[in-house]
This record gives sequence, structure tokens and C-alpha cells, in this order.
Amino acid sequence: TSFLCWQRQKYKSNVIHTAKYNVFSFLPLSLYEQFHRVSNLYFLFIIILQGFPEISTLPWFTLFAPLVCLLTIRATRDLVDDIGRHRSDRIINNRPCQILVGKRFLWKKWENLCVGDLVCLHRDNIVPADLLLLASTEPSSLCYVETADIDGETNLKFRQAPPVTHLELTSIRNMASFQGKVVCEEPNSRMHHFVGCLEWNGRKHPLDSGNMLLRGCRVRNTDTCYGIVIYAGFDTKIMKNCGRIHQKRTKIDRLMNKLVMLIFVSLVLISMALSFGFWFKVREFKAKHHYVSSKHLYSVAAETFLIFWGFLTQLSVMVPMAMFITVEFIYLGNSIFINWDVQMYHAPQDEPAKARSTSLNDQLGQVEYIFSDKTGTLTQNVMTFKKCCIGGVIYGGLWDPHGSGGPENPYLWNKFADGKLLYRNERLLCAVRHNEDKVVREFWRLLAICHTVMVQEKDNQLVYQAASPDEEALVTAARNFGYVFLARTQDSITVMELGEERVYQVLAMMDFNSIRKRMSVLVRNPEGSIYLYTKGADMVIFERLHKKGMKEWATEEALASFAEETLRTLCLAYKEVDEDMYEEWRQRHQEASILLQNRAHALHQVYEEMEQGLQLLGATAIEDRLQDGVCDTIKCLKQGNIKVWVLTGDKQETAVNIGFACQLLSESMLILEEKEIVRILEAYWETNNNVQRGKVMHPVRPHHGQDQLLLSLHKEPRALVHSMNGDGDESWQEPDEQRKDFLRARRVSLMWRTLGIQLRSTGLAPQVTNSDTSESPEVRRERAFVELASQCQAVICCRVTPKQKALIVALVKKYQRVVTLAIGDGANDINMIKTADIGVGLAGQEGMQAVQNSDYALAQFCFLKRLLLVHGRWSYVRVCKFLRCFIYKTVASMMVQVWFAFYSGFTAQPLYEGWFLALFNLLYSTLPVLYIGLFEQDVSAERSLELPQLYTAGQKDELFNYWVFLQALAHGTVTSLVNFFVTLWVSHDSAGPVSFSDYQSFAVVVAMSGLLSITMEVTLVIRYWTVLSVLAIVLSLCFYVLATWATQSFWLFQISPSTFPFLYADRNVLSHPSILLVVLLNVSLNTLPTLALRVICQALKKAGPQEVEEAPSEEIITVEPGPYLHRGSRGRRSSYAFSHREGYADLITQGTSLRKAPGVHSDMLVADTIPSEEELTPGVRPSFRFSRKMSLLGRRKQPRQAEPPFPGPVLESGLPPSGSSAAVESEAGMLPQSPHHEYFWGALCSVGSLTWAGREGSTDVHPPHPRPDRRGTHLQPRARGAEGVGGAQLGACLGAGVSQEGPRDLVKLGYTLAPTTLGDKPRIG
Repeated sequence: TSFLCWQRQKYKSNVIHTAKYNVFSFLPLSLYEQFHRVSNLYFLFIIILQGFPEISTLPWFTLFAPLVCLLTIRATRDLVDDIGRHRSDRIINNRPCQILVGKRFLWKKWENLCVGDLVCLHRDNIVPADLLLLASTEPSSLCYVETADIDGETNLKFRQAPPVTHLELTSIRNMASFQGKVVCEEPNSRMHHFVGCLEWNGRKHPLDSGNMLLRGCRVRNTDTCYGIVIYAGFDTKIMKNCGRIHQKRTKIDRLMNKLVMLIFVSLVLISMALSFGFWFKVREFKAKHHYVSSKHLYSVAAETFLIFWGFLTQLSVMVPMAMFITVEFIYLGNSIFINWDVQMYHAPQDEPAKARSTSLNDQLGQVEYIFSDKTGTLTQNVMTFKKCCIGGVIYGGLWDPHGSGGPENPYLWNKFADGKLLYRNERLLCAVRHNEDKVVREFWRLLAICHTVMVQEKDNQLVYQAASPDEEALVTAARNFGYVFLARTQDSITVMELGEERVYQVLAMMDFNSIRKRMSVLVRNPEGSIYLYTKGADMVIFERLHKKGMKEWATEEALASFAEETLRTLCLAYKEVDEDMYEEWRQRHQEASILLQNRAHALHQVYEEMEQGLQLLGATAIEDRLQDGVCDTIKCLKQGNIKVWVLTGDKQETAVNIGFACQLLSESMLILEEKEIVRILEAYWETNNNVQRGKVMHPVRPHHGQDQLLLSLHKEPRALVHSMNGDGDESWQEPDEQRKDFLRARRVSLMWRTLGIQLRSTGLAPQVTNSDTSESPEVRRERAFVELASQCQAVICCRVTPKQKALIVALVKKYQRVVTLAIGDGANDINMIKTADIGVGLAGQEGMQAVQNSDYALAQFCFLKRLLLVHGRWSYVRVCKFLRCFIYKTVASMMVQVWFAFYSGFTAQPLYEGWFLALFNLLYSTLPVLYIGLFEQDVSAERSLELPQLYTAGQKDELFNYWVFLQALAHGTVTSLVNFFVTLWVSHDSAGPVSFSDYQSFAVVVAMSGLLSITMEVTLVIRYWTVLSVLAIVLSLCFYVLATWATQSFWLFQISPSTFPFLYADRNVLSHPSILLVVLLNVSLNTLPTLALRVICQALKKAGPQEVEEAPSEEIITVEPGPYLHRGSRGRRSSYAFSHREGYADLITQGTSLRKAPGVHSDMLVADTIPSEEELTPGVRPSFRFSRKMSLLGRRKQPRQAEPPFPGPVLESGLPPSGSSAAVESEAGMLPQSPHHEYFWGALCSVGSLTWAGREGSTDVHPPHPRPDRRGTHLQPRARGAEGVGGAQLGACLGAGVSQEGPRDLVKLGYTLAPTTLGDKPRIG
């Protein structure tokens, strides 16, 4: 599109701008944001009034200058924050990458990337945009990536190029001549979803998320790969999930806006009342003194109107601008104290704590909900082999009394040892090296054989590639103990056993899945015997043992002890298989593997037959290492009534195990999972909606691909567990599964009644109201979910995307109206950090992107305890006390003007000297309250950490609210009444040299009484006395003495009598002791009653009955205990087996990922010499030749063309013609159209990427909402360089089919699916 000289680009560029301002927008946007504050609008209004001489009490510039100062301070603060964002954007946009220009790959910047460009990436490179993988130097064009910045998972995933590009694009010359068009869905935020097709040489080839490299991924274990840019810049998946920058305001700031409006309305009413007093006074004066009527220049109405504005400007100091300016310095000072805190300095990373925002410190003391990432935030991303049990004997680590490994490395005898294993046990090592115990030998042999790890050699060192870090830790442990996994082919595995190389023939490989909870490998050893090696969850291994004896019972006890230490356990077993039995089993396995229907179930039955009669070897225990101090931090936060929610992209069972490890969950908690939550809310809503005909609310129902949401209820000794099967093609159940479902149903039927009562008590029950005013079903479901979750002590949301993390935070903010804090360390946490009221970024292993978008930066999660309980609470206490004292002193000094109006004929004449009004908030009374705002401490830092319960004061807004504001207002009013009327009463009908009945003496006495009364009140408020506090009080009084002496001096009076009219007024008053007694009387009357009242209240508070914490009601504890997910239960302690998904078994059994032997011919992916553009990246050295490595099976046969997902012709308008199969988009696989619905279904369910899709291979999809319009324009060829060689053609429109990549779908290609002999899934044929 174009308009005049401006033309809109068809596709987004790859330039990223996350900053709020630029050179031109900074000033208008900053002013726009500043004048959203009611106080700034109020000050501007008063400055305009001061510009009229008839009503002005002070020159307009005396107020304009402080307002400019205030705006400048706040604008500078925002500018400094935004400069950091600009710097971060510049670094990212200037990263180098190789782009195809003509027939060569040249180094360019990321910002120069455009849609349709061909990009070359190398090992450890970050993917610059969303790319379609075309080819790689790995076998079968595989590409291994790490997605820690996207979903928080550190294990490697792999993507694979489409077969047609893998076979055809074998050289740089072929890539340069590549002429293709990609038709795909329009940019969206679904991280694990992509639908498209490649049109090339007249044929269409299907594409899905398995072919995509997303921006932010890091290429691992792949020398070189090539891709074409599909989405760039803000169209990429990760940027669609990043969200926008929100202007964050504290609760106190929002409250002050309301109070300013309240004060302004009060001042208007007071001014109107005083103006009416002037009206009647003037009429009475004119009636009695008609001879002076000629002196009045205006009519009575006009003078009354001017008097009204005169009173309004005179009383405008009731909202002092000095208070807002001083608050900014208090915020800055408290931020500096956070930066200076050595207790939050992390020496290993050389990272101190940093307050990147200076306006949120007080809100740190009011946090009620913490939303935390898991990977890298709670954990260290390190899996360590901690303990093991072999033959019923537990072998611990360094702390085991039977195994003193010592500080030296005990694995030096093994040349294959990597030297990184921290596990030490001399007794076990001796048993391994003696090689006399068969159980020990088979234990380590199983760990070296039964896995899907792939290996490659780099710098004469073995490098393992595993589908999960747990499996890599187990294989590495076996390697260090002398059982070294060396190599594998399609049907063999080579292991070095204590120096002897042995080759095992792999007969069958039965991989993990979420139902089997185990993995088995059937091998033939060099001696010709057949063995089955199995590892998995203890609950499934123990059911398949040949017998149970003392060894099995000892292993059970060991597993329970491992679970108490929150270790991730795995059971190992094996058996020898007879040759005849294997032949019979092989026949049945072959028959089951070629079935066209129920193949997975048939294969499971065959596997079940083989995996019987096992002999137990032992168990392993792996620790997912937490960061230091995580457990203590979470414990303290929970004691401070702070609820911790964990939002992670990781699997459910892994997150649950970490929840127990960090003591977020405990065995006394009731644990709800998604299906049970759905059942509870469904039963509740169906019951309550029986009274509403035609308005039945449909509860949230689980859909294919959703992962689990866990909530844990505190103080109720119940265990309610729900497990949702995420694999749609595995509908069969394990034995005894139906009985478990029956028990779940019984427990849920009891549970929903209990929660129904609780929800009804919170006002969740739907009311029978007019349909026009009732809440929508979506709002009710949202509210019900939030209310249910808010009753929980902890919530864990698994498999959530970055956008869903932010939506969950927004959901809690919307319905709970509480202060939220989000903490994370990766780019996948940025949206959550921006959405929360306070964002904390950790300087972790996933980069600094979270820090750059955060309000506070920490090095470790444990520092959050000190940040909140110490600095947060102190800041809240300081700001609240400061505001209360400032409001008190302002009212105490300025309300005297109102009382004086009754004795001055309502003429708006000020009582005080003009210089006293100007300097009162600047010098005379500011330093003591400033000290309170910067240094006040009710308790020490150590005491704050020992008593986290003190933190609840901020959550309840106890120290500053409407009631505290009214108390300060009343206290100040009483002080002003005492100072004015006691002085007036003493001076009444007095005359002579000691009299102070004249105007100036009276004003001085009242001013001095007010200043000293305020100083005494602040003195009583201060609880943390230091030299600075004494100095602040002394300096304030000294400033008053010096300024008064100067402004009332004779030489200034001579210069300008009208400006300095109070000549020697203070000296005259202070020279008479009787007048000083009046000042002392006023101060005593103001101070002593207040002091007595505080002492009495404190005594009554101590003598009053102590609050006793209510015990959980027994009448709702009616649910029978669940057999799993308690600490020590089998389901919980075998979390590794539950969380493990399929590994690389499919690739291994097909030879897809295996490399060719040296003698086999392989094509070479040849690249021309790549010149480096020195002006961009002078230090980068590109490779000159890239070799294509092939598998042992050689190049695959050309697959049969699959049916393209876009059967209709694509029009330039983006919509297929009516009648084509693509025209039925509104009936298949759609996402909700409205953002509100996407918000609910994405965030409320708190699960992973949510798409409306049927089972795999099914086109019968029924979405709940129509699909939005799709973009269907085409990308033109993009040719770079003088050679004129065309680049790739790319088109973009959304197809009709929608699918979802589940965690089990390792490779999804458009290959012909054919039956195979191994595995329980269709293989690539």
C-alpha cells in the first residue's frame, strides 16, 4: 500500500525496536505520560491562576520552576531507561550473519535481513529470524537446536529439512538458482505451530513446525545449515510473544492521584464557603459604612468571584509540589541503596543487584504474587548423578560414610572419563574395577546400552547428544565408571567395557512415551546371548519383576529415601531371552508393526509380553540442581504471605519434581491437575446454572496437545491428582488404570462440593440477572479459575508459551487487583516481566535479554528474599511515613489560613510572612521528613528476614490508605486549631510591650508554634536514630533562625519594604519570655496528648488477645488420599520416567541420524570462497568448504508426494475461490477470532500452545469460534548482487489445515507413511 510519497512494506524488516521513544517522540510522549498524573495537572492549573495579578498570592514563576524541575527529573529517569533499550536493540540488530548475495554468502547485519533471503548458519550461531530449514551438513539434513530462550528447555531438539530440498540443494550453486514459493500462515504467536507448503518445480511439498528454525534458537552440534527467511523482525514467533512496554505505576502513586482530586474538591468547597462569608461580610460592611463605598472598584459579585480564586490559590499549597519532588529523591536514594547492598552481590558472576527503575521501590513491599520461571531461575540447568542403589545397596556420594572418594579424581585410570563427574564412591568404584559382581556389571552395562543418545567425536573427545539432560547424565556416569558408549549404527551399538570393546546387535528398541513410562532395548551380545535391558518408573518396573525378595524391598526403601531428598529416580532391570522365545516374539512384532489400525495398541501388547519376568538391578538418583538458597527463599516468601506461581515451558513432571525440591510443594498439600480442575468447575457450574435456562456455561474442556496445570492447596491433608494424556494416539490404558479413574471420579465428586461452597462464599456463584447485564461465560470462567487458584498456596503452569505466561499474569492482575512480580532469566520471560507490576531479570545462562527488559536485575533467585523483605518493606515503610508526615505538616501549617480568614473579613489575606510560606517546605521542615524517607527503619535487616510476617502490612495497605490519610488530616487540623486559637485566646485584650496582639507578632508566634509542633511530631515518628537524624532536625531549626534573621533584617527592609515587611518581628517576640511560654504551651498541647495516645494504644495492643491461626476445617477433609504425587510415592519419585518423551529411537532404527562409513560415497555441499565484509565483522572467519555428511543407509529414496495442505489455487487477494477445498477455512482448525477469547483459552487453561485441531490425520475439526481473516499475498523474488541471480520466491497465506507439534513429534515431514518393524508409531518410509 502507498499514500503520497510513503509506501508501506509488504513484509516486516528484521530491525527490532523495543524502546519507547525516539528523538522526535520523546518530548511529546514524555509530557503526555507526565500529565496523566493528576498532581501535575493540578499544579499547571494553579500556575495559570497565579498568572492573574488580581488573585495571585505568589509570582507564577515561583511555582513554574519547581514544576519544570519535577517534570525534568521524571523525564530524565525515563530517558535513561530507554537509552538502555536503544543500546540493546543496536547490539541485536548489528549481529552478523551470512546472507546469499548472488552466488556467494556474504557477512551482513541482522537488520539487513529480509523475507526471502537465504541464510547460512554455523555451530553455536543464534537464528536471526524464523527460517525454513533447506539443508544442513548433518545426515538427512538434520539440525540440532537449543530452545532455552523460547521454552526454557535446555535439552537439544532437532529439526529436519524437507526431503526435496535435502536431495536437490546439495551445493551453493543450486541454492543460488533456487526458485521456489512458500505459502504459509500469516504471522502469529503460536510458538510450536506452523502450517505451510513449498511450491517448487510445479509440485507442492508440505511444511510444518519440524522444518522451522525459530528466531532466538541456538544451533548446536551442527556444523552448517541453510535456511530461507519466512518471518522477520516483529513478525517472528518470539517477537509476537514479547509484548509491549507498559508504563508501571505503584499503588501509592495511584492512590495519591485520587487523594489529589479529593483535596482539590475539598479546597473548592472551602473556598466557596469562605467566598460566601466574604459576600455577607461585604454587604454588612457597606450597610454600616456607606461612606467608603466609593473605594470598591468592582461589584460585590465580582469581588466575591475574585476572592474565591484568591482563596483557591492561597490554599493550593495543601497539595505541596515539594512533596512530589522530594519523593523522587527518596525513590532515587532507595534505588542506590539496593545497588550498594553487598549482601546481594554475587562474586562468581561479578554481578551486583541493580535497580533499573527508580519509581517502584515502595511497591516491592506490597507484592502478593510472584510468577517465576523454572529453568535458569530456580535451577542451575545442571543434572548431576547423585546416588544409586545396586542390588539393594545404596552408594552415596562424597558424604557417604562408606565411600570416601577424597578430593583427587578417582577416574584417572579411565582414558575416556570426562573429568566432570562430581559423584565419588570408592567402594562402588572398587566393585566395578574388580568386575566380579554380575549385578554391578549389568547395572552399568544397561546404562551404556539402553538409551537413545547419539555420539560424535570432537577433538579426540566423545560428545554425547541426548534427548534429555537426564539421559546424558546417566550415560556420562557409566562412561566415567568404565562402561563407555562409543558408537552406534542402525542395528548395533559399540561399548567399551573396562577397556574391552564389545559390539551388541540391536534387535529391537522400545522407546519412552507418556504411557509406557519405560524404555527397553533387546540386544544380542558378542557371545550370542539375547538380553532385554529396561529402565523406567519404579511403579511399572516393579509390576513386571519375576519375583520380589529382600533386594527388591531394600530398593523400595532406597527409592523412598531418594524421593525424600527430591532426587529424580529411575529403576533398572534386565532378563535373558531364550532364542526360541525371541523368534516367536519377532513374528508377532512384525505382524503388529504392519497393522493399519490400532498399531500403537498392538505394539504395546507385544512390548508388554516381552517386558515380563524382569530381574531388578537397582535404581539411579539424579539431582536437578537448584540455585543456592532457593528453598529458604521460597519458605520465607510463603511465610510473608507471598504466593509463588511457577510458569515454565518445561514438562509437568519435571516442574513438579522441582516444586518438591524447592519446597514449594509438600506432601501435606492437595494437588489438583487440569482434568480434575475441569471436572470440579464443570460440576459446579452445571449445578449453579440449572436455574438459568438458556444460559448454560460450558466449562473449559481439555483439548489435544494441552499440557497440565497443577495447583496445590495448602493446609488441607488431601491429595487430589489429575493426569491428562497429551498423546492423542495413545488412548489405551495401563492395567489397573480404570480403577484409578474410578477413584479419581469418587474423589472429584466429593471435592467439587467442597470447592463449590468456597467459590460460592467468595461470590463466584452466577447470579440470576438480566441477560443484558450478566457477565459473559468467558468472564465467569476466568473469574472462577482465578478464585480457585487464589485459594492455593502454589501454582505450577507447565508447557506455557511466553505469551501465555503474560496472559496468566494479566488474569491475576485483572481479577485479584494485587501487586504481582515476575522473575525470569530468558527471552521467553520478557513478556511476563513486562506485564507484571514489577519485573525482575536474572543475569543467567540464557543471556541478558530478561535483564534489559526488567525493573530490577539480580544475579540469583535467593536475593529476591532480601530485595522484598528488606529493601521492599523498608521502602514501603519509609514512603508511607514520609507521606503521612508531609500531609500532617502541610495541613497543620496551612489550615491556620482558614481560621485566620474568619478574623480578616474573608479577604484572603495570608497570615504568614511570604518568605515563611516560600521556605517552609524547602528548608524549615523538609530535612526531617526526608530523613524518614531515606533512612527510617522500624526493624533491622536481620530482624526483617527473621520475621517475614511483618511483610503483610504492605500487602494490606496498612501504613497508608484513606483512613491513614484522614487521620493525618485530622491530626494536622487539630494542631492548627491549637496553635491559632490558644495564641488568639492568650493575646486577647492584651496591650503593652509584652503584648503580641498585633498582626506580625501574632503571625510569628503561630508560625513558630507550628514549626516546633511539627518538628516534635516528626521526632516522635523517627524510630531509627542516627547522627543524620539529629543533624537533620538541628539543620532545619538553624535554617529557620538564619533565614528569619536575614528576611527580617533592616538592610533588606531598606532595599524593598514591600517584599520584606516583617522588620525585627521575631526578635521582638523572642525577647519576651512570656511569649516563649505561649509557644511552649502550644507545643505541649500538641505533643503530650499524641504521645499519651500512642502509649495507651501500644499497651492495649500488647494486652489484647493474640490472633490464633485457624486450623483447617475437618468437615471439608472428606477426600480419600491419592496414591500418587505425594513425596515418597512412586508417581512422584519416578518423575524422570514420567517426564521423558520419545528420544531419537525413530531416527536410530531408520539410520536417519547416522553418518556414513568412510568408504561410502557421499555428495559434497560445496561453497565458493566466502569473502568477509570487514566493515561489519572483521573478526569473523567464515568456512570455505562444507561437507555433506550422509547416513549409513545412504540417500533415501524419493518419497511419494504427499497431499498438499493447500489444494486450492492462491489468489492475490489471499482467499481461495469459492468451491475450492481451501474455501472452507471457517470450518476447520481455527483459532478464536477475538483477542478476548484467545486470552481466555490461552491463559486460563495455563497450558502450552493451544490450537483447535483434531487427531493426527483427521480433518474433522470443530473450533468454538470462527477463524480470523488470513493474509494471502505473495512474496516476489528477492535478488541481491550484480549477478542478478534470483533468490527464493516466498508466498504467505494461511492454509486450511491446522495441526500442532506435540513434544513427541520429533520429526514431521511430508513423507509417505509406511509400516515398519520397530516402534509403536508410524515411521518415515
